[in-house]
Amino acid sequence: MPRRKSRKPETPIADDLRGLNHLAIDSVTGITDLIEAMHAAITHLPSAIGRPAPTATTGITGFVYRSVRGVTKLVGSGVDASLSKVAPMLGGSKLSPQREAVLAAANGVLGDHLEATGNPLALRMEFRRDGQALPVTRKQLASHLPKASGKLLVLVHGLCMNDLQWKYAGHDHGEALAQDLGYTPVYLHYNSGRHISTNGHDFSRLLDKLAKAWPVPMEEIVLLCHSMGGLVARSALDDAFGNELAWSELPIRIVFLGTPHHGAPLERAGSWADLLIGISPYSAPLVRLGKVRSAGIQDLRHGNVRDSDWQDRDGDGRADGRTPLPLPRRIAAYAIAVTTQDAREDGDDSKLRGDGLVPIASALGEHADPAFDLRIPKSRRWVGHGINHLEMLGSDEVYARIERWLRAA
Repeated sequence: MPRRKSRKPETPIADDLRGLNHLAIDSVTGITDLIEAMHAAITHLPSAIGRPAPTATTGITGFVYRSVRGVTKLVGSGVDASLSKVAPMLGGSKLSPQREAVLAAANGVLGDHLEATGNPLALRMEFRRDGQALPVTRKQLASHLPKASGKLLVLVHGLCMNDLQWKYAGHDHGEALAQDLGYTPVYLHYNSGRHISTNGHDFSRLLDKLAKAWPVPMEEIVLLCHSMGGLVARSALDDAFGNELAWSELPIRIVFLGTPHHGAPLERAGSWADLLIGISPYSAPLVRLGKVRSAGIQDLRHGNVRDSDWQDRDGDGRADGRTPLPLPRRIAAYAIAVTTQDAREDGDDSKLRGDGLVPIASALGEHADPAFDLRIPKSRRWVGHGINHLEMLGSDEVYARIERWLRAA
């Protein structure tokens, strides 16, 4: 689909309506494509399993499908133009946590599509404090962060989440570390539906700008990462050290909270569903429904952090196409995994099922192949019990472990 030209936002409400209008157009035309592909497959003689079936109809039937697409796009364009005219009257300039949560979830599931089509709902990467964007210039940072210290803490959220959701059950790890250890927290806000490596490149460059513009001499950088955020941060580290960016020369520590370093089983199960549906030429068009998962979600299948990880040879993503990516030697890494189960009497956490989304071994960076093992020292790994994937954001036990590690430096 051709990329739409993005407009300068006028009000959040007008932007949301325009974005939903774009999605409605895409949905109707996408379903029309799906129905036409099934129609074409059914009206042709049966073919052998695995042989490609036609995806478009001809004659009068083809004309009808083309007409549906044309009318949908025409009406959608009219609605879009009307919204532009009434935007000044809609008001609603204040952003709410509820709207931010919905936008973050939509971007997690459809973020690559939203960006590719120029949809106003697509989030752009930025640093934030209290839900407000931080300008990355020395003068403005000094104005927005008058008490900034040389200890920078960057919090990187996970899939379908946003910067405001670091506050969980009344607790925010960033605010607590600022009070207890003197860190200055900033929160990365990004479209989690994009490829992890794409977000990693952008995060690396944005952090380089922030480090250069920081209003006081910078002593260290700590990256506190939840879930997918840890993969985005690893990708950023690879970019920074590979290109010798200025921020890579600073003392750096990284704390992973439930990061799927070696993938998430639920996403792998989805990929096999795609394979089974696609075996028959009659059901093959339904594979398109499975592809609704964003590039970011599909990267979680194996824990892709580099462009080459997802640009695999066969293109289907089912095989693990990663190359080993060890953590840079100069940084100190820490990993926390949690499980919803109680502690085992024999102390063998490797047999526990994890937090409901990420296996313990994956969260700790452990792998049977030494080349892929992140080799995080045992003293810098910890497993919490009776905690799920989201609860680690507000867990007193998890915070106590983070605080202890960072204080001991």
